[in-house]
Amino acid sequence: MTQTTSVLFVCMGNICRSPTAEGVFRYFVEQAGMSDRLNIDSAGTHAYHVGEPSDRRARAAAERRGMSLEGISARRVSADDYERFDYIIAMDEDNMARLQAEAPEGHGARLHLFLEFADVSETDVPDPYYGGAAGFERVLDLVEAASRGLLETLSHK
Repeated sequence: MTQTTSVLFVCMGNICRSPTAEGVFRYFVEQAGMSDRLNIDSAGTHAYHVGEPSDRRARAAAERRGMSLEGISARRVSADDYERFDYIIAMDEDNMARLQAEAPEGHGARLHLFLEFADVSETDVPDPYYGGAAGFERVLDLVEAASRGLLETLSHK
């Protein structure tokens, strides 16, 4: 990569899955020494939690693995995000459908499901919000796998 590539991770409320993806991907990017080449953010398709920090359970799960979600606060996807970001990555098919419906003409190629970048059979990163700690650990497992694949994809561009 010779220029800055921008990546936006998207889930429903932007307090569990997409901030986890932002924090984990940022961690891998920093480890690879590529922070100056990637702009990373997250957002939600709904405005339920705008301005709130990441879910405390998501933060705790990430911290147990040496990663931080600090400084990430929820926001809703905006119309200009479709112009600003090279990759808009949905955590699941429901949020992908919403993004596709809201995307301006010609911006569909920027949209991806996150698990397209992982060698897993699932298509959706499950929403852990109403579950227990095990759900947040499963999200981290999937997000780490997809983050590695995405970083590999972007490092060849």
